[in-house]
Amino acid sequence: MQFGAHENMVGPVTGCQICHSKDLEPILSLGHQPVVQQHLTPEKLREPEMAFPLNWCRCPSCGLVQIDYIIDPKVVFHSEYPYQTGMTKMLIDNFRELTFLIAARYKLTEKDLAVDIGSNDGTLLQGFKAKGIRVLGVEPTKIAFIAERNGVPTVNDFFSEKVAEEIVEKHGKAKAITATNVFAHVNNLTSFLRGIHKLLSDDGVFVTESQYLMDIMQKLEFDTIYHEHLRFYSVKALVELHRRHGFTVVDAERISSSGGSIRVFAMKGERDSSSRVQLLISEEEKAGLYSREVYEEFKNRLFDVKRKILHLLIGLKQEGNRIVGIGAPARASTILGFFNLDGSLLDYICERKGSLKIGLYTPGTHVPIVDEERLFNDQPEYAMLLSWHIADDLVKKMKENGFKGKFIVPLPEPKIID
Repeated sequence: MQFGAHENMVGPVTGCQICHSKDLEPILSLGHQPVVQQHLTPEKLREPEMAFPLNWCRCPSCGLVQIDYIIDPKVVFHSEYPYQTGMTKMLIDNFRELTFLIAARYKLTEKDLAVDIGSNDGTLLQGFKAKGIRVLGVEPTKIAFIAERNGVPTVNDFFSEKVAEEIVEKHGKAKAITATNVFAHVNNLTSFLRGIHKLLSDDGVFVTESQYLMDIMQKLEFDTIYHEHLRFYSVKALVELHRRHGFTVVDAERISSSGGSIRVFAMKGERDSSSRVQLLISEEEKAGLYSREVYEEFKNRLFDVKRKILHLLIGLKQEGNRIVGIGAPARASTILGFFNLDGSLLDYICERKGSLKIGLYTPGTHVPIVDEERLFNDQPEYAMLLSWHIADDLVKKMKENGFKGKFIVPLPEPKIID
């Protein structure tokens, strides 16, 4: 199906997902990769496994960077989707700060409604709930039932214009709508933003958080490229996207969440924007974010790191060392897949107790995922931090918990930490 103005996009992307320009420039190919959250049971290791094109391209017209093949969201956010927001302290802290900020800045009261789209286990909405504000989540996966058990009412569906109408009819309009680590995932942008427009009150705010293209480029965060992430936003592209759908970006700020994200505040109609919006766009232009050269440099740096990390790991293995991974976030699958890190290089990957991924295998590379308690019992010589963007916190935590080995940080430049 080709990209159209009013339909879901599934399959090859033939036009820009914002301005519909057909003049897309290829940037980087990561080959064919599996869906990052489709972890395998031992039985499924004997079955065929699907892989899809994973290529980065950019639109010279509006500046949007995007992938060029979109998988059906029902495949990506499948019934066994394992991700839980409440397992990550960094996100818990970030969301609590965000909800308190929105409640204060936009003067939310107990009469107001706050809606979180892609609400997962309800972690974000707990912040609004603590302030006595009415809350409602929208979550398409089975994680919605965890939210319900935690006292957060949740619509178990993909958000759309139709779902928005049903919410308004039952609950009224929302004073605040949040979409954190979701807005780049949406493949039906027209229906999605029409739904936001219908659901949001005239004085309400729509707040998104997405991994920021500037951080990705500066820190070589290529591991944020996977099939859940359809678009990689700059502020300039976000301003254009909102404008086309009847919103004004009234404010924006860089935050540290997820290795570097952009938090955007939008309201309905034509409004004034804060000086921070133009300042961020100016910084993007100065960094060359809209020129092809910076992406060529990014690609060259990435392939250089691939050679270095493989040389390092193969050398350590040949010396008889045991190497394991710490953390199995979605972004780890991109690292494993592109660097070709399978069970011959990583003995296993550790996850915190309670993770739904324990007992499964990584997609594509088939590395077993185990309870992190095994790390402290086995004491392997090396542990590679697959959540490398929070390396400092992880190293401290693992040492405090008794790990005595060395750490490998794969990006943005491979290094070993004692």
